[in-house]
Amino acid sequence: MVPNEDYQIWGIVQLLLYFEWKWVGIITKETKSGEHFLSTLEPMFLQNGICIASKVIFPKNIGFHEMFEGFFNNVDTFVNGKENVMILYGEVGLFTWLTFFLSANMFIAVDDMSFAVKVWIMTAQIDVALHIIQKAFNMQAIHGAISFALQSRDIEGFQEYLQAIHPSDEEGNGFIKEFWEQSFDCFIPPYGDPTGFLGPCTREEKLESLPAPFFEMRMTGHSYSIYNAVYALAHAFHIMASSKLRLHARAKENPSILAPHLQIWKLHSLIQRISFNNNAGDEVTFNEHGELAAGFAITNLVTFPNNSYIGNKVGSLDPHAPPGKEFTINEEIIQWHKSFVQMPPSSLCNAKCSPGYSKKKKEGMAFCCYDCAPCPEGKVAEQTDRDYCISCPEDDYPNHGRDHCIPKVQTFLSIEESLGITLASLSLFLSMLTAFMLAIFIKQRHTPIVKANNRGLSYLLLTSLCLCFLSSLLFIGKPNHLTCLLRQMAFGIVFSIAVSSVLAKTTVVVVAFMGSQSRNIFRKWIGKRMAYSVVLGCSLVQVSICAAWLAYSPPFPDFNKHLITEEIVVECNEGSVTMFYCVLSYMGFLSFVSFTVAFLARKLPDSFNEAKFITFSMLVFCSVWVSFVPTYLSTKGKYMVAVEVFSILSSGAGILGCIFSPKCYIILLKSNLNNREQLIRRRQNSKI
Repeated sequence: MVPNEDYQIWGIVQLLLYFEWKWVGIITKETKSGEHFLSTLEPMFLQNGICIASKVIFPKNIGFHEMFEGFFNNVDTFVNGKENVMILYGEVGLFTWLTFFLSANMFIAVDDMSFAVKVWIMTAQIDVALHIIQKAFNMQAIHGAISFALQSRDIEGFQEYLQAIHPSDEEGNGFIKEFWEQSFDCFIPPYGDPTGFLGPCTREEKLESLPAPFFEMRMTGHSYSIYNAVYALAHAFHIMASSKLRLHARAKENPSILAPHLQIWKLHSLIQRISFNNNAGDEVTFNEHGELAAGFAITNLVTFPNNSYIGNKVGSLDPHAPPGKEFTINEEIIQWHKSFVQMPPSSLCNAKCSPGYSKKKKEGMAFCCYDCAPCPEGKVAEQTDRDYCISCPEDDYPNHGRDHCIPKVQTFLSIEESLGITLASLSLFLSMLTAFMLAIFIKQRHTPIVKANNRGLSYLLLTSLCLCFLSSLLFIGKPNHLTCLLRQMAFGIVFSIAVSSVLAKTTVVVVAFMGSQSRNIFRKWIGKRMAYSVVLGCSLVQVSICAAWLAYSPPFPDFNKHLITEEIVVECNEGSVTMFYCVLSYMGFLSFVSFTVAFLARKLPDSFNEAKFITFSMLVFCSVWVSFVPTYLSTKGKYMVAVEVFSILSSGAGILGCIFSPKCYIILLKSNLNNREQLIRRRQNSKI
């Protein structure tokens, strides 16, 4: 007539988990029920991360001296142990001796007993011993204990029935008479008190005047179980009697049917199958194992200075509740022992790990004892007591304390920031400067300095340089599909045209000199056709590489969430890194060839010889792009783009400054040198 004890054990585990008590002690006896309790509880502890800090098991048959000695030998566990929670499972005698041991302060040599206070968790079978302990021992040591108790309900008319109970001389009810005399310290005539200390009962005594712990006027859990047991037995007898009457009636009608006999041995199996509603409105039923399908109440033991107590209901275990609601508790109404500093009390082997730290196992210790280690870089622990640190989502990154994740911000080389504005302004300035030089060259196209070394190539080179400077603007701003496709292609092709034009100009100088030395062989090669063929042929190779790049694996906008910890880099994914470096390599090859040819031709005698200027320009160009590769690979995010833009601008400015600045200087400031007489004089000097 009581619920399955395993359900109570499950409730103990839920209670420990609710208050996060992971370091607890156990006291029990070496009985069959005690062994079952431990064998059921310990696997549950292991599954839920709860450790048994101390375990005291008393022998089954133990006398007074052995019991007292057992408690005394474990005084360190009861008093000085770090576990603030103790689970008590056993019979009435064990609980009685524990209370006596705790209330007797003779074994403690200090006045302050606050360190000896524990949260006692008691099972339902100990509830019947509380009124015995209340009369004999000091209950302050178990103030705040949490106990599981049998469920009870108020029965209508029960208190009126108790108030009407009174022993009478005619009833001869020995139990009521003896109870009455012991409760009110009187005797009921005609027999007197042999000691002579008690007076006769006045018959005015009332049960409600007795202390509540001694006699409860309400229906207690154990009384409620007895009440339901009586009704279950009555229903079973009623069913058996009704069945017997029906069979007797059939036997009268048919003499061949034998009259039945009442078979008491069938009573037990019949009780396990019945179901009824009692007067309190509760359904009394049994599960498939023949056990009462009911739960437990969770009570909080509150004691008072006069050694009285009450058990306040603070929660319940209800097997019929919806999933997740079987265990309920109201923490706010629980009264803990005043000696606890922290409310509710903590019971852990060590302090919890703060956010930003994870557990680190202590060698040779239980898994509930651990050190706290800071989370490694890139991981966080947002809650206390984490077993391990976790990585943030891709869009977040750990904060400095590594206790929570912060959303990453998108970053790219924006026109709104100082770096972007500077590069964009420099790009526009250089393109305008190039356009200005082109305008000067077009205006002065009939002068000797412009006509020297093929003015058509000069126009093409200035135009390509202007486009190179403008192409750097494609690298500034948030990337999209169009800009990602255009930026590297435009840069590669336009720069190849520019370098090819430089190579063609150098070739023109060499061929012109060789033609002047051997007119019959090289003169026919001197002209626009050869220069433009060099530009077209070299540029078509780069166009072919870019076309293959677009066909094979074109660039596309990408969100790089792993490159920089705190940022999402919005970038153009090159698609094929190999093709990207092929473009750079070919451009480097052209510049190296141009530099080599110009270097060899730097001292050739000729009017307005550009070879020496081309040598310097290609030296600057090659230096920029050789240093670009390691710098590009060592930077991240928008600074990679800034490095490429700066390389484009600086290399283009090198060509512009080294080749065209001297000519513009002569055109604008030394116009007297830009004439035919000066050209003839320089030729004569070169021949001498």
